[in-house]
Amino acid sequence: MTDTLFPPPPADKHALEEGSLFTPKFDDKGLITAVVTDADDRTLLMVAHMNEEALSLTLKTGIAHYWSRSRKQLWKKGETSGNVQHVVRISTDCDQDAIELSVRVAGDNATCHTGRRSCFYRNVVLEGDKAVLVLQD
Repeated sequence: MTDTLFPPPPADKHALEEGSLFTPKFDDKGLITAVVTDADDRTLLMVAHMNEEALSLTLKTGIAHYWSRSRKQLWKKGETSGNVQHVVRISTDCDQDAIELSVRVAGDNATCHTGRRSCFYRNVVLEGDKAVLVLQD
């Protein structure tokens, strides 16, 4: 991508935390963490990462795009499954190094590649001296 929507973050903390300019802080690998929630009931659906191109495409198209760290490529969520994430709102945290995407999922409303609505379908519990995973109800 040759042009950028995102200027560098300001050095002034007050401008960063209180200003009106979106200046996302990408990490040393060029990524920002994206927490994805359901726009209607706020269920946590997934956590992913975006590079500048994915974030730009998401803003321009209204469809969530991410950067796959394992495949090292851009991906449009739902492109093969049909479970496209339509972005309702994007929020950022105080220092702009993480974002939240509030989405509505098309298709069968699954977000996880396992076919579940959310990637967060197991709880971690302590049984004796071991941490184990238990399916959520």
